[in-house]
Amino acid sequence: MPAFITLDRISKAFGQLKVVDELDLQIEKGEFVSLLGPSGSGKTTILMMLAGFIEPTSGEIRLENKRIDHLPAHRRNMGVVFQNYALFPHMTVAENVAFPLMMRGVSKAEAAERVSRAIDMVKLGHIKDRKPAQLSGGQQQRVALTRALVFEPSVVLMDEPLGALDKQLREHMQFELRELHRRLELTIVFVTHDQGEALTMSDRIAVFNAGRIEQLASPEAIYDRPNTRFVAEFIGETNLFTGKVEACEGRNARIKLESGPIVQASIPTDFTAGNAALVSVRPERVRLAEQAGADNSIQVKVLDTVYQGDHLRVRLAGSGIDLVAKLERKARPWPVGAEAFATFEPDECTVIRP
Repeated sequence: MPAFITLDRISKAFGQLKVVDELDLQIEKGEFVSLLGPSGSGKTTILMMLAGFIEPTSGEIRLENKRIDHLPAHRRNMGVVFQNYALFPHMTVAENVAFPLMMRGVSKAEAAERVSRAIDMVKLGHIKDRKPAQLSGGQQQRVALTRALVFEPSVVLMDEPLGALDKQLREHMQFELRELHRRLELTIVFVTHDQGEALTMSDRIAVFNAGRIEQLASPEAIYDRPNTRFVAEFIGETNLFTGKVEACEGRNARIKLESGPIVQASIPTDFTAGNAALVSVRPERVRLAEQAGADNSIQVKVLDTVYQGDHLRVRLAGSGIDLVAKLERKARPWPVGAEAFATFEPDECTVIRP
C-alpha cells in the first residue's frame, strides 16, 4: 500500500547549487515526522516543495498516491505554520483564523462555527477579539496553528514554529503540539534544527545533511543507534573512539581501539573482522569505578567535574583518549586528578563506519 506522502527522487538546484539531491521520503497518515538538520541542509527546501511554494527541479511528490508537485499551493490542502507566524496585524484572532476559510469560499455562518470550535480547541476564546500585537509569543503561535488547522487540511507543515519562544514556553508548546497531534490524528511534517525538540515530539526523525537524509528512524534508534558519524555527533553529545574490528560473533564484536584498549560492542550486520570502526558511547552511559569491569573498562584520570543541575559532567583522559561522562548529581564526587576506570556495557555503545 502506498505511503500517505511520497517524495520520489526529489532534487532542487538553484543555479549550480544543488540544495536537495535525489531524496526519497515516505510518510504515513497520522505520523509526526521531524526534518532535523543544520542550516543549509535542505530540510526547509523540502517543506517548501511539499507546500507548493518551491517547484522541484526533478522528481515527484505524491499525496495519497496522487501526484501533486504540479499543483499550486492553495490546491494541496496543506496547512502551513511559519516561524514568524505570519499573522495579519490588522485582523483580530478570530479574523486571522477565519481567513483561510474565506479564501476557500466557505459561507460566513459555517466559517463562524468552525472558527469558534477551533479557537476553543486551543483555549483562545477569551482573546478572540484581540489583535496580534496584544498577544504573547505563545498565544501568537497558537493562533497561527489554529489558522493552519481550521480548514481541516490533509497535512500540517511547520517550519521552526517554536523558534521565537523562550525555553520554558518552547518546552510547554512542544507537549501541547504533541497532544494536539495525538488527539486530532494529524499528519505533521515539522522542520527544526533543535535536536531535543525532534526527540521529544517525533514518531520518526529524518536527519538531513548536505541535501540528503543521513538516517530516518524513531527517536530512540536515532539516539541509541546512529548510522553515521554525522548523526552520532549532531544528535546530542557522544564519545567517539577509532579502532578496528578484531572478531565478530553475530551482532557482537571485539574492537581494538587505536589507543590500545579492547572493547566489546554491538555492530551492524554488514561489519566483518578487519573493518575500520568508530565506537560511539553516549556520556550518560559511562560510569566510573575504582576497579575494572567485566567488559569495557578504560583506565582514566579525572580532569574536571562540573555541576550542571540534573547531572555531573566529568571530563576524563586516559589510554590516549579523551571522553566525557554524565553522572547522577548524587553520585560519588571524583576529585580532579583521581584515577578511575570508565566502564560501559557492550549494548550501550554503537559501532559505525568512519
